[in-house]
Amino acid sequence: MATATTAQTPDNGQDASNQRKRKNWLLGLLVLVVLLGAGVWAWHEFYGRWSESTDDAYVNGNVVEITPLTTGTVISIGADDGDLVREGQVLVEFDPSDAQVNLQSAKANLARAVREVRGLYSNVDGMKAQVEARKAELTKAQENFSRRKTLAAGGAISQEELSHARDDLSSAQSALSNAQQQLNTTTALVDDTVVSSHPQVMAAAANVREAYLASARNTLIAPVTGYVAKRTVQLGQRLQPGVATMAVIPLDQLWIDANFKETQLRHMRIGQPVDIVADLYGNDVKYSGTIDSLGAGTGSAFALLPAQNATGNWIKIVQRVPVRIHINPQELAAHPLRIGLSTQVDVDLHDQSGPVLAQQPPQKASFATRVYDRQLVEADEMIAHLIHDNSAGAGKTVQR
Repeated sequence: MATATTAQTPDNGQDASNQRKRKNWLLGLLVLVVLLGAGVWAWHEFYGRWSESTDDAYVNGNVVEITPLTTGTVISIGADDGDLVREGQVLVEFDPSDAQVNLQSAKANLARAVREVRGLYSNVDGMKAQVEARKAELTKAQENFSRRKTLAAGGAISQEELSHARDDLSSAQSALSNAQQQLNTTTALVDDTVVSSHPQVMAAAANVREAYLASARNTLIAPVTGYVAKRTVQLGQRLQPGVATMAVIPLDQLWIDANFKETQLRHMRIGQPVDIVADLYGNDVKYSGTIDSLGAGTGSAFALLPAQNATGNWIKIVQRVPVRIHINPQELAAHPLRIGLSTQVDVDLHDQSGPVLAQQPPQKASFATRVYDRQLVEADEMIAHLIHDNSAGAGKTVQR
């Protein structure tokens, strides 16, 4: 009996030790589960619910199409796909022969118009002198008639001679009236004008401006600095206005179009910070950005073939809304991107102070170029030189 009791004692001790180990493992597992739950709660509370991410995001930018404004035959191509071009650089040239002929004709017409207007001013001066001469003749005829009238009253001359003097007076009055009317008519053609502001000269100047612009537009220039893409133009090709020849893409003006699910937009606001990772560089390079705008509609609403949900086969699909994200320009310059590259974005939702939609219209143009202004300035300079060279000091304002 004692032997059996002794044999059971080690087994009971072993069971108690195993139970303690199981309790310790269960307690450790419980602690681990509690810690894991606390970690998940903390992650959700402090990060998860304040962050939205998507990999349905792509690099986008301006694709500046180079299209002619006039009809022409290509004689030169100044850049090819992948080339860097500067703002104002010549990209395509047309045969300039026809445009130069039209410009020379317009310049000749302007020079002739200026000289004709000078003739109008000269006619005014001539008519003024003629009026003064008619006034002198009228004064002389008036004095002659008065003298004849006195002599006729005393019988010194005949009535016939007095009648002749009266006829001369009437003729002088008519001549003065006719000269005055001609002066008024001539003055009306140039009154309150100078040569450069005369309607005839202005019309000819407009033709010169039009011909100059047509000649200048035979050269297609780059409106922005960027890289050439989609070149389709070939030498000798006859192009019509509006035909695409190539595109210039400014890679320093890129942004991200991220397509978020509609369920992710509840706490999204303009101005919130964004972390960006591009597949091109991987996690080694991270960009920072901010939300510029939230789309005014879903992608399907603006599709070429919008979804038609008024059918019996309707299936609800979570819609996506495009969100535009501005990329830090210094980081973009250090690690250039290309249009169409895939990215992953992560939006920090902590800052809720921004609006959901833009509250003010833009105060200035988002994108602009001034390269075409010089063409009009050069045309105006040419017109001013033509008017000056053909004026020869004419152009005084005519006074009535």
